[in-house]
Amino acid sequence: MAHAKNHDYHILSPSIWPLIGAIGGFVMLFGAVLWMHGITPFMFWAGLVAVLYTMFAWWSDVVAESRVGDHTPVVRIGLRYGFILFIMSEVMFFFAWFWSFFKHRMYPMQDYPGTEYIAPEIHAVDPFHLPLINTLVLLLSGCAVTWAHHALVHENNRKALVNGLAIGIVLGIAFTGLQAFEYFELLAHEGWEFGGDQFYSNFFMATGFHGAHVIIGTIFLTVCLLRALRGDFTPDKHIGFEAAAWYWHFVDVVWLFLFFAVYIWGQWPLYH
Repeated sequence: MAHAKNHDYHILSPSIWPLIGAIGGFVMLFGAVLWMHGITPFMFWAGLVAVLYTMFAWWSDVVAESRVGDHTPVVRIGLRYGFILFIMSEVMFFFAWFWSFFKHRMYPMQDYPGTEYIAPEIHAVDPFHLPLINTLVLLLSGCAVTWAHHALVHENNRKALVNGLAIGIVLGIAFTGLQAFEYFELLAHEGWEFGGDQFYSNFFMATGFHGAHVIIGTIFLTVCLLRALRGDFTPDKHIGFEAAAWYWHFVDVVWLFLFFAVYIWGQWPLYH
């Protein structure tokens, strides 16, 4: 006999997705090792497909749970705490790259004992041209997402919600395109190279991982836009959109640190 729910918690039914995700992650990472050793890339791509499918299916279940009312106020608090912890882990991830960049910029290591480190001849990037444009594009995208969030929570204006998300997505795509153009110019015409030096390695790893996060955030916002067009999100229940907005603002803040640290401070002696 079915019993009425007399608590605010969401007790999950048994799910196959944690197992599938774990197997997919193992296959993907093991396949990456095989690919790096020149054996085969097939296992990596198979694992990646399994991970992506798990993400899609699992998050679809979470959306369905929200629609049937399983996301009570207590559950939404737990979801917020979980996402805050995720963002904190991302902060520490980027902290490692900043640490490496500052360390090698101030105290470059010698390749061999008794040798002197010789900095490469770097054609420095002027931060007040394309990087500054990209900074403005990303900040404007964050403003658009903030507008969409304010329109939903304080005005319940669904048209402004959709328009703000659409503008944020377009600007996010523009940022990615401009960064791809910058990479092409540096690699094809300015003599930069992946992994050729400590500066190159730190620059491409820090900005490249940030670019990957922008792509992920753009997908996140696109999903929110599609859900908004279907009628999801209310002023009281919009945890998915709130998480996307937090993630996007985190991406904005990381880029500001990258702009001032990597583009301005890190290359100041090179273009002056």
